[in-house]
Amino acid sequence: MRMPAQHRTVAALAAVTGIAALGLGAGPAAADTPEASEPLRYVALGDSYSAGSGVLPLDPQAPLLCARTTKNYPHLLAASLGAKLTDVTCGGAQTKDFTTSQYPGVAPQFDALKNDTELVTLTIGGNDNNTFIGAILACGSAGIVTGGKGSPCKNIYGNTFKDQVESKTYPAIRTALNQIKARSPKAKVAILGYPWITPAKAVPGCFAKLPVAEGDIPYLRDLQAHLNGAAQRAAGETGATFVDMAAASDAHDACRPADQRWIEPVLFGTNFVPVHPNAAGEAGMAEQTEKVLNLP
Repeated sequence: MRMPAQHRTVAALAAVTGIAALGLGAGPAAADTPEASEPLRYVALGDSYSAGSGVLPLDPQAPLLCARTTKNYPHLLAASLGAKLTDVTCGGAQTKDFTTSQYPGVAPQFDALKNDTELVTLTIGGNDNNTFIGAILACGSAGIVTGGKGSPCKNIYGNTFKDQVESKTYPAIRTALNQIKARSPKAKVAILGYPWITPAKAVPGCFAKLPVAEGDIPYLRDLQAHLNGAAQRAAGETGATFVDMAAASDAHDACRPADQRWIEPVLFGTNFVPVHPNAAGEAGMAEQTEKVLNLP
């Protein structure tokens, strides 16, 4: 097996400094200025895929209900850049939790955004309308009933989930990105697509780990592609950067062996939160974000 992605990320980016990330120049004069020595001011927003929910160890500075880990992609990216990270990611977050309190005592995530924030990353939208969990639970239940045969979930729900993404999630993401720009006008904003949960089609042995009928595997994949497409369109319309995880996460879905997958399955996984990125997945997200942002 190749070196784990998190090790490659840290090794490849260890020389990156806040000066380079800010584009302040590499000449001696720039290095001597007070601004050049200041770390990149980085705010991480988003849901469980950004929080790394299910991966240990937990972040002692995070509310317990957020299930945030110190091995999530924002921590890895910040370490590589030498950035000053404010991480307010939280498992279960929806777009509404950017401006309202998700749990008692937990401030709205947008409270972390400042006028001088320079980098913002996020994943969001999967929990809006209960899209991810609702679809997976619905398809899992239908798959068990049919013993993994046919496409019972697609037959029952059709375009229901995609229609919800189009009519509700997409405009909510676009609004959120515009609000980030208004609160932190100097910031480079990057919204990540979700890494693949299912393969493109059913593979042998997958049903034991992900109890979804063989015909519903591509159905869920198409739903996820539609959700990621909504985030990509919203990014393009608001001047944000979309970090496409499709190619990077291909062949790392929840049906793969433990040493290959980035997403843990429903059954026989290693995370305490199933159907979420493991440590390798979070490292892969950090690496792809760094690549797309094209920081020096």
